[in-house]
Formats: sequence, C-alpha cells, structure tokens
Amino acid sequence: MKNNIQRAVGIIMLTFLIFSAASVHSQVNTLSAAEKSAGWKLLFDGKSLNGWRSYYETDNPSKGWKIEDGCLKNAKGNGRPRTGGGDLMTDELFTDFEFSFEWNIQQVGNSGIYYMLQERQHNPGFLMYNGDDGTSAVAFEYQLVDDERHPDVLQNGPIHATGALYALIPPNDAKKLNPAGQFNESRIIVKGNHVEHWLNGKKIVEFDLGGDVLLKAIAKSKFKNEPDFGKKKPTRILLQDHGDEIRFRNMKIRSL
Repeated sequence: MKNNIQRAVGIIMLTFLIFSAASVHSQVNTLSAAEKSAGWKLLFDGKSLNGWRSYYETDNPSKGWKIEDGCLKNAKGNGRPRTGGGDLMTDELFTDFEFSFEWNIQQVGNSGIYYMLQERQHNPGFLMYNGDDGTSAVAFEYQLVDDERHPDVLQNGPIHATGALYALIPPNDAKKLNPAGQFNESRIIVKGNHVEHWLNGKKIVEFDLGGDVLLKAIAKSKFKNEPDFGKKKPTRILLQDHGDEIRFRNMKIRSL
C-alpha cells in the first residue's frame, strides 16, 4: 500500500513538472496583449532566422547558429571572433528604441550586443583586435561575459564586465548577475541622446551621447581614432560571435 502511494505521488509530481516546463516553454518568444499594445514586436520567433542576416555576406550562419529549445544558440568556436556562426544582425534599422533580451553564456564565455553600428564590410578602417582586417563592425557594445572566469574581465576590470558599455563605462553597484549557465535578462534603451543599460531589472549604466563622461572615455579608448564613433544614427542590432557558446531568447524591441 505504501509503495503504491509513493508511486502515485511520484507520477503526480512528474506530471506537474512536465506541465510546468511545457507552460514555461510556451511563454518563450511570445508577446502578451499588453506588450503588443505597448508597441513591442519580436525579433526572434523561436523557430527561424527570419529578420536576421550575417554581418559578412560570406559567412554561413548555419555553421554555428542553431535553434534549440526555443533559443538562438551560437556554438562554441575557439574563443576568437567569427569561429562560431559569425556575427548576426537585424535586417531592420532602429533609432530610438528599447531592446529586451534574455541570454545564457557558458563558463569562460564572451559575447556582446552591438548597437550604434558602423558597418565596414566594404570600407575598412582601423584594426579592432588582433587578426582583424579592418572590416569588422565598430559599435557600442553591451558586454556579455562570464565575469567570474573570463581573463578579459580579470585583467581589465569592470569596463570589460557584463553590462558595461564595453571598454568605456563600467556598470554601477546595482548590478546583480546570475552566474554562467543561467539566464539573465537585459535591456538597452536609446531615447534621444540618452542611453541606458539594464540587467535583471536594475539600471546599471547610463550616459548621454556627446556628454563629458562618454567623450572622455572615448578619448582614452581604442575608439578614439574613429571620428564617427558614438554619433547617433539608425542602427542594426548585432549579436556578436566571439567564438563562445551563448543562447538568446525573448528578443523583442519597441520604438520610443
């Protein structure tokens, strides 16, 4: 009798977990009625790469980018740029916007979201990193990285940590980051000349285009030789392939 009761309880618990998981999964990459009313639209439908294309025409995104469990997943390369599926960017351009997304990076992983994008595929400029030929994208970057383990953070500090305006402005003390292997929710807001980075419901970076804080940071950075860097323009949203595994889901945007 006791064993029968235990088996029955086990079946009930398993059924509950299955239905709970299915319910959570069904809510991924969808918009509520309230979100639709507020002007949100999905940038990823959970099933295809519709609305996205490679930064380089010669890259084949299917080499590394896969749709798995409702996520857009970039496979692990060798930790160097473009060794997974290559950078992906939206077909559409945005000016004033709020972009929300969830992401999950693996241990020692590195990636980022580019915006205020300068495309240099056919107009090479200064070299961005070792191995660059001058055609890589130049942009503001919302850094996504394993803060605890990645050497870039350990060597260069907060301006290279998750949520930073990469190499320019570090996140503030409100930052609360879930560890590598767990999902985090981030937002990028661009409205007029004001820009904000959010992480897990907390505003962690804010600055003004043309403001002293940003201009001084640029003057001390590798971006100082790019005359158009930091100037507002319609922009694509780019998912960086830094050669590490990362997953994205619930990518949505609205115009402001």
